[in-house]
Amino acid sequence: MRVHRFGGPEVLQRDEVPVPEPGPGQARVRLEAIGLNYHDTYTRSGLYPVSLPYTPGIEAAGVVDAVGPGVTEVKPGDRVAYALAGATYVEYGLAEAAKLVPLPDGVSSELAAAVLLQGLTAHYLATSTFPLRPGHRVLVHAAAGGTGLLLVQIAKRLGATVYGTVGSPAKADVALAAGADAVILYREVDFVSEVERLTGGEGVHAVYDSVGQATFRGSLRCLAPRGILVSFGQSSGPVEPIAPLELMNGSLYLTRPHLRDYIRTREELLSRAGDIFAWLAAGELQVRIDSRFALTEVADAHRRLESRQSVGKILLIP
Repeated sequence: MRVHRFGGPEVLQRDEVPVPEPGPGQARVRLEAIGLNYHDTYTRSGLYPVSLPYTPGIEAAGVVDAVGPGVTEVKPGDRVAYALAGATYVEYGLAEAAKLVPLPDGVSSELAAAVLLQGLTAHYLATSTFPLRPGHRVLVHAAAGGTGLLLVQIAKRLGATVYGTVGSPAKADVALAAGADAVILYREVDFVSEVERLTGGEGVHAVYDSVGQATFRGSLRCLAPRGILVSFGQSSGPVEPIAPLELMNGSLYLTRPHLRDYIRTREELLSRAGDIFAWLAAGELQVRIDSRFALTEVADAHRRLESRQSVGKILLIP
């Protein structure tokens, strides 16, 4: 499925192309499940510039069926998953072999495609961007979304007090079940005032904000002195420029991280993925799959994601 012009979900188009041959350092993977991410909508719309025609998708899982010259990390028949290693809106994907993650027994392709990218993201946010420990208070926006649910669970595992914003009572139930200490229905109450009430006016040590434009200014106001705003997404649109002087009130920190900088080596990638898969195997991390769409129904999948009605991960099945 490719994009020949930027726009809404309707620009996603089915193209028939030859099965690709892996080059040096590459592996070909027969995909069994593809994870849908907001990044896919950003490239489709042109918010993130890419060259056209463009094949979207940054996360998938399946079985290696061929490898190129020099590949030692995997072999045909291996079950693997990958993120940020090659386009995934395809039946057969080419990926950098060094970025393939082996799947342990008990982790299906669907589960891997549902957790890898967002699990890696939640892992680095909670353990590296702002390493959480007992006593920290954090606010997680979109706490019932794919990344939000994982981040809530990992933050609780690390001992933090977690507040989450959600858009409906049903989503509130999901976030609470994931371990959130309190949830804020942002359509009914002002989340800044609620954070002030919940923290006794102290604010939170960190805000994890994947929403962007609609929440950014309020997120800054929720921070305790020397708190950090981790702006890692923009589902409501890009954030307007901010003057550094605005961070002076409270000596605040602001960062816009990206996963690729937290999996720069294969060792770091496998370490983070290993934690995620180990927690899954032990029942200490739950993954919620919202819905499944055929790959050719990807436009409908994008519409569901952008409707903000989904709870958990949306998968595409080739």
